[in-house]
Amino acid sequence: MQIHAFRCARQTFDSLEKFSPKQIALNLKKEFDKVYGPAWHCIVGFNFGSFVTHATGCFLYFSMEKLYILVFKTKVKKNVN
Repeated sequence: MQIHAFRCARQTFDSLEKFSPKQIALNLKKEFDKVYGPAWHCIVGFNFGSFVTHATGCFLYFSMEKLYILVFKTKVKKNVN
């Protein structure tokens, strides 16, 4: 999962003509929702703080080119009607 996140971020970063943290976050979120199921969240930037609740084993934080990337999953509650 860690390698997958880094490769996805790197691939998006390298493919952009103009740098966009938002596009990297969007691509990572979409990829992780597709591959690992919902509900993933992604924060990308040069400087940010966070305090999140995440599912066990579903928290990644790494840096790339002075860019920091946080990816985490929350549990999805099923609605009972």
